[in-house]
Amino acid sequence: MLVNQILNTGFPSLNIADKASFALQLMDDYDVLHLPVLSEDKFVGLVAKDDLLDAEETDTHLSSPHLLQKRSVKTEEHFLSALKLVSQFDLSLLPVINDQMELVGVVLSKELIKSVSLFLGIEEKGAIIVLETDKRNYSFGELSRLVETNDAYITQLNTYTEQSSGLVVITIKISV
Repeated sequence: MLVNQILNTGFPSLNIADKASFALQLMDDYDVLHLPVLSEDKFVGLVAKDDLLDAEETDTHLSSPHLLQKRSVKTEEHFLSALKLVSQFDLSLLPVINDQMELVGVVLSKELIKSVSLFLGIEEKGAIIVLETDKRNYSFGELSRLVETNDAYITQLNTYTEQSSGLVVITIKISV
């Protein structure tokens, strides 16, 4: 699933000449903590509510470089790239831009959660098995063979390495 499949094109953006008070009002109206900032229809950054609360007292404009975060994704990127940025920087939305740095839309964190749910097949029936093993003992082919010889098939498989033990944690969803 690509970012252009989940982007919201009807979301407001800010102009670099706007004041912090206007941006805060817009954030409250749309219930978000971030908004994209444009200059002459080009994306220049993302502004956060927390940063604006401090700037409002000094009547700072959005053109102040310390307010703008350069966080965005391109329309043709996989939605997991957007999920990584939203998670890493705790964003409520992520601007989507094209090659000319024009704002195409935004991806809301709520939409990313729905996309992850769809991606993981949460709604599909099945059983979940969680295994832990050493990296050298992990074999996708062997797991698949074991499942398939028992008249089931793997519908989802995810792995990660546990930092403390170094073990691979394997989560398998199988058909029932």
